[in-house]
Amino acid sequence: MLSNRNVRRRALLGAALLAAGLAPVSALAQGAFPQQPIKLILPFPPGSGTDGTARVLGNEITIATGQPVIIENRAGANGFIATEAVAKAAPDGYTLLLTSNTHVANKFLFKKIPYEPVRDFKSITLLKEAPLIVLTGANSPYKSLDDLTRKVKQSPGAVSYGSGNSSSRVAAELYGLTVGSSMLYVPYKGNPNALADLMAGRVDVMFSDSTSAMPQIRGNKVRALAITSATRMDILKDVPTTAELGLPAVNFGSWLAVMAPAGTPDAVVERLNALFRAALQTESVKKNFEVNASEPKASTRQELDRFMASELVKWETIITKAGIQPE
Repeated sequence: MLSNRNVRRRALLGAALLAAGLAPVSALAQGAFPQQPIKLILPFPPGSGTDGTARVLGNEITIATGQPVIIENRAGANGFIATEAVAKAAPDGYTLLLTSNTHVANKFLFKKIPYEPVRDFKSITLLKEAPLIVLTGANSPYKSLDDLTRKVKQSPGAVSYGSGNSSSRVAAELYGLTVGSSMLYVPYKGNPNALADLMAGRVDVMFSDSTSAMPQIRGNKVRALAITSATRMDILKDVPTTAELGLPAVNFGSWLAVMAPAGTPDAVVERLNALFRAALQTESVKKNFEVNASEPKASTRQELDRFMASELVKWETIITKAGIQPE
């Protein structure tokens, strides 16, 4: 039996759906989907900021449908493990992928990947877009982005950068390309691992998503040098942008989206789109995004299709210009 609190939350979620011009949750729940738990697979490790966001979203969808949303972390292998698992899953809407920029970047970073990022998936919704944050350790000698740039220019390859995903790596390479020098790439299984070594002083710099970075910034364990965008972040108003610092070309962000295996019925994907979009409007999800210095950004299925097409062009252009050779 639902608690009074959950009854109220389900009613609020239904109201959110109606406000978005979508079918109410009760109508969705009465249909054929979902009738069993939904598995949401992530190419991110447990404890990461994205993992926390996925769990908050999943909880709201559980409240809305009465069916559990199981979060399954399959980090590693540059996202191949999680992504391939969903690509090969039954196209019934019960196995979904919550992914990021890595989904399209891998197409150009590797000679061969075990899936096709567009053909093998069906768009559900975008969840967020946000810039990256240039970080150094709290005890780093680099007090500003200018300090870092001077050292990178003076000693190519001497400054190391940690990266746990494609967006952080390509952003760092774009920065090096823009300043006319290079840094030493140190790969990690995930951004939390890279952040741990950044805080310990084992790598010099990192281009991080805000979700991973904010807890460490708040704890004064890392120093934020710049935001990779044209406008400052509300939650980090004192941190300048790369555009302000004379590097407008270093305008780069991260995103999260949810996808289903290709072949999933349109009716099921529409219901999933409605459920995720409504969950993004709930207070618990908004609070999670606010804490992680980002904002929910829902989309229709068609909008995500167009966004993915533009991202493929963008990533191919940057990776080619940066001279990153596919592995």
